[in-house]
Amino acid sequence: MMENHKYAVVDIETTGHSSSSGDRIIQLAIVFINNYKVVHTFSTFINPEKSIPLFIQDLTKIKNEDVVNAPLFEEVGSEILDMLQDHIFVAHNIHFDLTFLQSELKRVGLPKLICKTMDTVEFTKLMFPNLYSYKLQDIASELQIDLQMAHRADDDALATAYLLLKCIEQLSHLPLRTIELLHKRSFHLKSNLSLLFFEVLSTKRLKYEPNEYPMYRKIPLKQMEEEKDIGPINRSYPLEKLSKLKLFQNGFPLFEERPAQFELMDTIHFTLQEKKEIVCEAETGIGKTLGYLLPAAIYAMETQKPVIISTYTTHLIDQLVQEEIPKLDEVLGVKTRVAKLKGMHHYIDLYRFWQHLQLEDESYDETFTIMQILVWLTLTDEGDLTELNVSGGGQLFVEKIRRAVPFKSEESEVVDFYERAIQKSGNCNIIVTNHAMILADQDREFRLLAKGCATIIDEAHQFIHASMSRKERIFSYTNWKYILGQFGTLDTEQLLYKLSIIHIPLPLRIRLEKEFVGIVNIFDETVSYIINSVQHAKNRSKNTKRTILLDDLHLNESLFRKVALSIQTFILSAKSIIHSYSMKEEAVAPIILNEWEYWIRELEIKVAEWDEIFLQEESIEAKWLEIDTRSIPGSLTIIKRPLNYQNDIKHALNPLRSAGAVIWTSGTLSVPSNRHFITSQLGLHEKIEICSFKTSADYYNGAELLIIEDMPEIQHVSQSHYIESVAEAIVQTVLVTEGRCFVLFTSQDMLRKTVDLIQDTKLLDDYMLFAQGMSSGSRMRLLKSFQRFSKSVLFGTNSFWEGVDVPGDALSVIIMVRLPFSSPDDPIFKKRAELLTMNGQNPFTAYSLPEAVLRFRQGFGRLIRSSSDKGVFIVLDRRIETKSYGRDFLQAIPNIPVKKVSLENMVLELENWYTK
Repeated sequence: MMENHKYAVVDIETTGHSSSSGDRIIQLAIVFINNYKVVHTFSTFINPEKSIPLFIQDLTKIKNEDVVNAPLFEEVGSEILDMLQDHIFVAHNIHFDLTFLQSELKRVGLPKLICKTMDTVEFTKLMFPNLYSYKLQDIASELQIDLQMAHRADDDALATAYLLLKCIEQLSHLPLRTIELLHKRSFHLKSNLSLLFFEVLSTKRLKYEPNEYPMYRKIPLKQMEEEKDIGPINRSYPLEKLSKLKLFQNGFPLFEERPAQFELMDTIHFTLQEKKEIVCEAETGIGKTLGYLLPAAIYAMETQKPVIISTYTTHLIDQLVQEEIPKLDEVLGVKTRVAKLKGMHHYIDLYRFWQHLQLEDESYDETFTIMQILVWLTLTDEGDLTELNVSGGGQLFVEKIRRAVPFKSEESEVVDFYERAIQKSGNCNIIVTNHAMILADQDREFRLLAKGCATIIDEAHQFIHASMSRKERIFSYTNWKYILGQFGTLDTEQLLYKLSIIHIPLPLRIRLEKEFVGIVNIFDETVSYIINSVQHAKNRSKNTKRTILLDDLHLNESLFRKVALSIQTFILSAKSIIHSYSMKEEAVAPIILNEWEYWIRELEIKVAEWDEIFLQEESIEAKWLEIDTRSIPGSLTIIKRPLNYQNDIKHALNPLRSAGAVIWTSGTLSVPSNRHFITSQLGLHEKIEICSFKTSADYYNGAELLIIEDMPEIQHVSQSHYIESVAEAIVQTVLVTEGRCFVLFTSQDMLRKTVDLIQDTKLLDDYMLFAQGMSSGSRMRLLKSFQRFSKSVLFGTNSFWEGVDVPGDALSVIIMVRLPFSSPDDPIFKKRAELLTMNGQNPFTAYSLPEAVLRFRQGFGRLIRSSSDKGVFIVLDRRIETKSYGRDFLQAIPNIPVKKVSLENMVLELENWYTK
């Protein structure tokens, strides 16, 4: 029986983040747990003796009137301290709650709370390592924990208490071997979770019955159940409209017919049957994904071969499998057999992981990530490392255990996830993969996608970016220094020093050290040479962040050749010494030698990239350098991106064309002035039909476009004056609409300066401002944060314009600061413009304008995501009305009301619009 610890689960709401800066507690709640049951709760408002900021009121729904008659902290502090004594203090992000509470106790003259602690953020990350987010509200939703009102101390404390019990339950269900491995490392955690690991381990050992685990790893893995072949499905494609309606209404009783969706389905059905190639541009709102999934699944079941469906990112793969395929199953009334197939590097290499388990952990991040993976291996079906949610530091460890080379263990008990994914893809109806996988398949001796009978490429316009990224090579100074730093010298505790442990003769160690020091010296000399060339470049800029085409620096290749030669010499020497060493005498030798093999392989990858970037010339490529003068040489990055991607796409698609139909689809695949703008970049013949499927005329009834006609023209005023005008327009819009606003920029520099100015004015202090490149977190995390607050504004650049879906009231306004033309200084644009000019074409009409119009369409597409949405698209760039090309932008979006208004009248227009 587990020891009966008593837990006090605490949550506080405050006026801000810093007690020392005068912030105060406004609500405190405690949930007491005894015998693993909630036995008592305590909650009180607390008078902070100051006004509660409006954004805190918005977040917590606690108003000034709620706390005006509440006790002061000094009146309840002693009682709270007494209640918490002799309990383990539990909180979700304990660093905040406990630290703030301790500061308040000190402020009113009470003693410090002395207690054991447990952080449910740390515990949840360990027990549920594959959750997308570890915010309490998101966890509660995912784990079905009741949370009536997030950001209220009483509800949050109760949800945290039930989360603690969920984590304990999850821990107790883990295999004994996993718990043993976790307990061994639990003493390095930040809170006292080792107490729980010991309790559960002791109980588990009393009940333990030996089980056989895969021996060579002794890591418990989830038991895999092979899917049974359910044979052909007696389901034919519903050609008649009534048949389609009946099918959809069986799956969704409240289904509303969308004619364009049925037209898309028919087009794809006939294309599959005729084994043709087609382009389908399907506007937002027609139900594109289900529109292609249904005919594809039926065709696959008829042919008994899988249809390949490719999308751009692994996130979209997971979204398709987890959200869209279940809808398909509801409509068809059968379970579609689906296989996800990603590149080898997405999967864990169990042998590498087992090797690292034998070594001493390098840091807290590494310890924590190893513990997360041990739990995850008992949960995962696929071994896909993207399922894991690890810290930035943990990501470094994940990179060490990725599958890097084809490997098949001779021990049949070992589950190899990558091989299993390949096997599964041969016995399914639909293979879901990504563009990178299709492009990489052309290089494989045995193609993994050879069994497909047809191919559907969703987010087709992104296939171009996937091809460019596949051939892209990046030199990062910090990444190189990290890898070189692993080797150290003979008197450090890095790789060279470890050779003495396995008795490599001293002369050989000295030789290796000398060769390695030579690498470091010539590498540093070369980096200094590059930076010196940048500092003497003619196009010096006042900006701290600089982008320079490498051709403009006229670098001499000789130093770069010396770097490559010195590394290759060192690699040959190291391999020779390692391979000639007998491993039979030292137990530790295999571990150390495997470490050496891993980092030598990393060095081989790096020197190959170095060779491609600095010593190989492509026929058509953009090669440029990026640096921040405030951080030299740490910020130095050099990028090479070949631009002859049409041949790459052609070679990847030709085998798929031979196998059956190829269908390209996306929401934006054309622009009015250049219907073949995207398809020509994809290398598609002009004879391939482009079909457009549009939403019903009333879908955009809730949309309106405003052009602000008294904005200054950027060429006629100073940058500071222009940014002031942009900031004023944003502030006025946000104050009228009360947030829920995207602001889209074409320049990160202008975004930063505008946000800084708005923050300096304090006019939007009551709003949550999230800015790409300024606020911490990924794009998806910023979007989640934006959605969480009603009074919020999100500032983003081009990368926010695609794939962002914010349905409903979460987004009501998009402000486009500038028409989304590429910067003339963008290295890829400069190279394209140069090539077009050489071919006798006008770079503006042939590339710059259609690219900007396409982005404009994509920006607008973020606003209305359902027929019930309502929103305003505001353009601050007067060129849309003053330049002849302005009509190209307006013709590219649906027929909605367009009004030209002054900034002053815009405010009135918005007020009228949102009160309709």
